[in-house]
This record gives sequence, C-alpha cells and structure tokens, in this order.
Amino acid sequence: MLVALAIAGLVAGVAGLSVAVVAHNRVNQVVEECAEVLRRRLQVAGPGSVDAQALRDLAIVHYDALKEMSGHRSFSLALINAVGDGVVISSIIGRTETRTYAKVVRDGHPTEPLSPEENQALRAARLGKGPIVSMDDPLPDFGAAARPPRPRLSEPSSATD
Repeated sequence: MLVALAIAGLVAGVAGLSVAVVAHNRVNQVVEECAEVLRRRLQVAGPGSVDAQALRDLAIVHYDALKEMSGHRSFSLALINAVGDGVVISSIIGRTETRTYAKVVRDGHPTEPLSPEENQALRAARLGKGPIVSMDDPLPDFGAAARPPRPRLSEPSSATD
C-alpha cells in the first residue's frame, strides 16, 4: 500500500511539473506576442515620432502689466516638452516700449523666480490646458515655494535723466 501511494505521489509530482513547464512556455509565448505588437506599433508610428525633447505643451496668459495700459496686451507664453524642459517668454507692452523676458524651465520647474502670470502660464502648460488661459482660471500649484507677487511695472516717466 505504501508503495502504491509513493508511486501515486511520484506520478502526481511529474504531472504537476509537466503542467508548470507547459504554463511557463505559454507565458513566454504571450510575452513575446505582446512585445511583437509593441514593436509593430512603434514601427507604424515611425522613427522619431515620439520625441521627448519636442516642445509639445504650451499656454499663453494675456494680462495688463502696466496700470496705464489696458486691453490685455502683455503676455506670458510657456513652451515645454514631455520631460518638463522649456522656456517661459513674457512680453510687457507699454505705450512707448516693450520689454521681453525669457526664463528657462528644467524638469517642470523654473531656474529663476517667475511672476504670477508666468507661473500661471507654466502651470497651465504642464496641465495641458491649451493655448489660452485666463489669470482667473484656478490651477493647482506644483509644490513650488510661494512667492510674493511681483509689483506691477509703472510706465517710464518722460522726464530726462
């Protein structure tokens, strides 16, 4: 009787190992099929079609930077790529002059302090909010330290220096 149980156990063990080998081979086959599907999809997309360095997200915020100017002529434009690198460009429009600033963005964070309008444009670009954003749109902060608002620029005086 013990010999019969030992033989039955041996047969069950061999059967279990056989099932495990078949299952292992099937898993490898499924993994290879999935990898082939991914390779085909990447080939269809074409080489270079997924470029993490390409500027892909943008947002622009129009505002009145100078109290003497109205009509939301000033703007801040954020352009960033898939990894969060890019630039924020701001143009302050006055009656007699225009000032333009460019600030670098690395990993989604500015390398120098941003004005509230520039910060709004950057946050909107990171969220994919589209090209035009209002300063009134509520957007979450990404953990950047709170900065005091930048004072509004005044129009240059016409007095000679």
